[in-house]
Amino acid sequence: MTGLLFFTFITMVGGNPKHDAFGFHSWNDPGAFVGYLGGGSKFEGFLAALWSASFTCVGPEYVSMIAAEAKHPRTYIKTAYKIVYVRQVMFFLGGCLAVGLLVPWNHPTLMAIYRDGTQSAGSAAASPYIIAMQDLGVKVLPNIVTALIATTIFSAGNCNMFVATRSLYSLAQEGRAPKFLTKCTKQGIPIYSFAVTLIFPCLSFLQLSSGSAEVLNWLINICTGATLVTYISICLTYINFHRACKAQNFDRSKLPYYARFQPWSAYLPLVLETIIILCYGYTTLKPFDVGGFITYYVEPIVVVVLFFGWKLIKGTKWKKPGEVDLIWEAPAITLYEESLDEPPIGVFRDCYLALRSVFMRSPKGASTTA
Repeated sequence: MTGLLFFTFITMVGGNPKHDAFGFHSWNDPGAFVGYLGGGSKFEGFLAALWSASFTCVGPEYVSMIAAEAKHPRTYIKTAYKIVYVRQVMFFLGGCLAVGLLVPWNHPTLMAIYRDGTQSAGSAAASPYIIAMQDLGVKVLPNIVTALIATTIFSAGNCNMFVATRSLYSLAQEGRAPKFLTKCTKQGIPIYSFAVTLIFPCLSFLQLSSGSAEVLNWLINICTGATLVTYISICLTYINFHRACKAQNFDRSKLPYYARFQPWSAYLPLVLETIIILCYGYTTLKPFDVGGFITYYVEPIVVVVLFFGWKLIKGTKWKKPGEVDLIWEAPAITLYEESLDEPPIGVFRDCYLALRSVFMRSPKGASTTA
């Protein structure tokens, strides 16, 4: 992504085969904002873009999922969360800026892909970066970017498989999923949770019987709904956590990492995400489209039904702020970190040690301790 941002800057100031310093031309002609497809208003277009952005801006919450895998969780997780802000601004906002500068919204290729639903919508050919490189006459680089996109997708798939498997395994441990999902191999892999998770990627084969653009749209809508539900749950969880801290006079500043401007910085995204998830699917109501309605709203409906269904069947109650356990397993984590002999290491040294373990073999009997 960093390379693509540099590519955008270099080409917009004239560093391209055509020597065209186009700058912010796309923002003036045809303009930065456009009405929604089908003659809708610019606000509808903004809302549609916001829905797509919600699909792509996923991942920061995954940091908390790897806490159990970190050797020094209070050090590494704190550092990772501090970098999240830089990542959000640089990769997501910077990426949006770059795409808007490189390709105008009325580019013929984009119009053919997203309005007519051609087969290219599900491939790297739909990438604005690839389109810009082809228009500017840049050679070789489009093939490299296509290969990098493929490796990025593979990496994202690995991350999602890890998060989904761990979530399912944790639910089974807490009695909220079938007990057989807790079965692990000798290497500690929750094999049945992994197998169940592996079923869902097979949905991608639906494109073999239908247009890839249509299938891609289905999957994006379902995944975006799940993402927004996740973020809404995170906001609600944090708001309740903040209330519990106030009720129990718990000083958050003593934690390794604590969020600022709270609880308002949790209320704001809660309101915005709720508005997004409720409003965007309105296009399926005029006229009513069963398939479209399901893809947009199946996740929120399923989550609400499961949540309240569980509370009714199990008879669980809401905990008051003063009853919330704010200590949990903190003493065990403290004891674990105090028992470690190796101090925390930086990211560059960690990468160096990982590469050394791959390309260099230690002699027999030699110590492998860094």
